[in-house]
Amino acid sequence: MIFKPQSYKIADRPMQGFIDVDEINNYLATANTDKGYVREVIARSLDKNRLTLEETAALVKTTDPELIEEIKDGARKLKEKVYGNRIVLFAPLYVGNLCTNDCQYCGFRTSNKSAVRTTLEKNQLIKEVEALEDNGQKRLILVFGEHPKYNAEFIAETARTVYSIKKGKGEIRRVNINAAPMDIEGFRTVSQAGIGTYQVFQETYHPEMYKIYHKGGKKTDYAYRLTALDRAQEAGLDDVGIGALFGLYNWQFEALSLVRHTNHLEACYNVGPHTISFPRIKDASDINIDGKYFVNDNEFTRLVAILRLAVPYTGLILTARENAQIRKEVMRFGVSQIDGGTKIELGAYSGSGCEQNLDKEQFRINDNRALSEVIDELLSDDYLPSFCTACYRLGRTGEHFMEFSVPGFIKRFCSPNAILTLAEYLEDYAPLHVFDKGWLMIEKNLSTLNGEANVPEIRKRLERIKQGERDIYF
Repeated sequence: MIFKPQSYKIADRPMQGFIDVDEINNYLATANTDKGYVREVIARSLDKNRLTLEETAALVKTTDPELIEEIKDGARKLKEKVYGNRIVLFAPLYVGNLCTNDCQYCGFRTSNKSAVRTTLEKNQLIKEVEALEDNGQKRLILVFGEHPKYNAEFIAETARTVYSIKKGKGEIRRVNINAAPMDIEGFRTVSQAGIGTYQVFQETYHPEMYKIYHKGGKKTDYAYRLTALDRAQEAGLDDVGIGALFGLYNWQFEALSLVRHTNHLEACYNVGPHTISFPRIKDASDINIDGKYFVNDNEFTRLVAILRLAVPYTGLILTARENAQIRKEVMRFGVSQIDGGTKIELGAYSGSGCEQNLDKEQFRINDNRALSEVIDELLSDDYLPSFCTACYRLGRTGEHFMEFSVPGFIKRFCSPNAILTLAEYLEDYAPLHVFDKGWLMIEKNLSTLNGEANVPEIRKRLERIKQGERDIYF
């Protein structure tokens, strides 16, 4: 008899573990990869339904090349339905690389004695943010190692400082955080600083493999990390991001675990993660990984398409760890956010732009293009670059965001806001050839919005931007 797992053996309760390795493995072992069933799963996703673990397992276990192409095609269609042609842009800003953890895959690991340890002083932070603003950035994610120095008040004060920095017409309108897990009070402190999304990546969801990779520091506590975003929710921080570092364990297990994490947050707090990240292991100083579970390009593009089908309304983030060609490919299959003009050496944005030095970085980046070059390619590929931050400042986050987005209203608000933020970038920062190409893209998108948005009002606001007004949004 074929074992048919039940959903779920572990009950979803706030602040309690929810990953059952046997359960996930059973879903993978008993996955129904019949062509008819796989096509039913794709069709269900195209109706904007979040997939179950059983349905997701069917997609990850499919080996038929024809079905894999149908999965990718379905992901492409679903992305167009939900997100249109928008790509949201951001930049990472590394604030400090002091760390008490000893993660075998990370250049910040405490046993890496060649690492150059730095924390940006306030004047250095200001210079970095001003340099980012000079390039047109509006959205940042601040990255911190795990160290007592980087406590909740330090992170909150850093965020407040970033928000306060204005240069010319430049300003940072949204600060996201990638930092260590906190207790409830710590998350409350950071939330009160007005941050956007708080990211905590589990790295690998497999408990035994987790022990192998994490040898020292607070990060050795698998359960504390797994429930980190429960504590964020309990603190009222309802905008959170999850992720796994692909290459630490079997990618199929990790993909199902990300869906399971989404299920858990929705079951307990009525809202899933705002974003999912899926970085692959790349070079880092003193890395100590054997490569057994590394994910090749074909597997990577496929898993991105599967995640898009599994969680239709969750933002998918792709970083400059990947090279430009891979980024160009997987954006078609579901990625909704990318970074541009990325530098991850501390102090590099305001520096001379020297060659990468792995002793000063967490890992190697593989897309070194300037923000203007990234935007230029996006426009050439018929994407609408966006720096929109409206939802966060209007309270459309967490459960409210789900109520707003799930019925399909994203294009009514987000496309107009993307157009307005692109117009700001074009007027203030774009090279001439990007300026011309960008305004052609704005006109093209306006022509598609009739009936879905107030185009005359958008045009009025565009004229206000041309006259020098900024930060106009719906």
